Amino acid sequence: MSVSLSRSFPLNQHVTSIIDGESVVAKREGFDIEVVNPTDEQVISRLREADDTEVDAAVRSARLAFDQGPWPRMDINARKDILYSIRDHLRKNAEELAYLECLNTGLPLRSVQVHVDRMARNFEFFAEVASNVHGETYTQTAGYLTYITREPKGVAGCIAPWNAPLALASMRVATCIPWGNTCVLKPSEYTPLSMRRMVEIFHEAGLPPGVVNLVNGRGAVTGQALVSHPDIDMIGFTGGTTTGRAIAATAGRNLKPVALELGGKSANIIFESADIERALDGALAGIFSNNGQQCLAGSRILVQRGIADEFIERFVARAKNIRLGDPMLADTEIGPLAFRAHLERVLSFVEVARRDGAKLLTGGARANDQSHGWFMQPTAVLAPHNDAQVCQEEIFGPFATFLIFDTLDEAIQIANASKFGLVTYVWSDDLHTVMRCSRDIRAGTVWVNTPLMRELRAPFGGYKESGIGRDGPQASLEFFTELKSTIIPIDAVKMHRYGAA
Repeated sequence: MSVSLSRSFPLNQHVTSIIDGESVVAKREGFDIEVVNPTDEQVISRLREADDTEVDAAVRSARLAFDQGPWPRMDINARKDILYSIRDHLRKNAEELAYLECLNTGLPLRSVQVHVDRMARNFEFFAEVASNVHGETYTQTAGYLTYITREPKGVAGCIAPWNAPLALASMRVATCIPWGNTCVLKPSEYTPLSMRRMVEIFHEAGLPPGVVNLVNGRGAVTGQALVSHPDIDMIGFTGGTTTGRAIAATAGRNLKPVALELGGKSANIIFESADIERALDGALAGIFSNNGQQCLAGSRILVQRGIADEFIERFVARAKNIRLGDPMLADTEIGPLAFRAHLERVLSFVEVARRDGAKLLTGGARANDQSHGWFMQPTAVLAPHNDAQVCQEEIFGPFATFLIFDTLDEAIQIANASKFGLVTYVWSDDLHTVMRCSRDIRAGTVWVNTPLMRELRAPFGGYKESGIGRDGPQASLEFFTELKSTIIPIDAVKMHRYGAA
């Protein structure tokens, strides 16, 4: 799909849940949440929050679909055909999904179209993985045959964030249902539009009712009802570390396993041995793509002293030329932040940086050339040291923090001096430098001379407060399935006959 849209698409004026394959009719009583276009601050829809009763209905639907429905018992080829059909239907409706995502999130169309492609690819990829799952057989113990099979685990609660709904919610679902599980999906209350259409498309593609149910609402209401429900067998969450900690605590009390992809404050390390042009492009992409709202942003930019002045000067010049505007326009590079409270939070770090003794290099305010919308100037500061709050807290916006280092050992020490450990970026053409960073930096992914490449065949997740578990073929198989051992004697078993005469 090219970076343009041929037309607009109709909107649901009242977004409700989808349970057992059907749209829930909103009752007269209930709590509505305004859905706002961040580009012009206009209300474009209303979301009906799912309460405890509605969440319970969604979980019961998923439970029935798992315990009695066809999905877990389906021949893998039939299940795979439906997953491929989901891929094809998502692609057929790609323009509509991109429109809804762009409208609701403020993400530039160029970013959203990458997410739409990734969304469809997720279902294709994990359909292929599921079709190649195999068991094991052991015959080493004389007279016995033991075989190992994998079975779906049950009903998952899948919770998706607002910063890249299509890409990240589809990953939550696509890593869950191919093995035969069912789920209840809760998107963010800020960005429900593309999510609702995506789940509708699942059913248009032939997914049986109850396999994927959708509930909407705030984390403290709908999310809490979902993660604490006794019939939820496991929870997959992508989002902030504070919320992830609360989910893990609730799940722990109920002995439910969790997979958590959480925050980051990733080091983007520019060595003197780097290709500076490529590193400059990569550093800008690492912090300003997706409007800066991504957990894997290279938000701490570490530059070696010998090139620091030139690199920072050129970075700032480029940042000042970034094109802000309507995310629907093909040449827009940064759109608005997703919602007002988030814009205010990101802006608050400008004053935090000043208190820390950081130097404001560019930006630091709302974009004054935009009459409406939650636009923020691309911002960069030079921090006095890595202990500064702007070097330790995840800001989650178009806000870069520079640090200057002298040696390889110092760069590694700074990179690791963080409560997070999601990704790191290394820019160097020196093999020793690259291999030291790969070995010694504690992060789930190390990108060398490239930004933001996702290999679906590799595990993705973080160290420390960046999460628990991984997404990926083997890691998702381990999380979403149970192992069963079946032991059969080949020869007659000699047993002591208790109580026999």
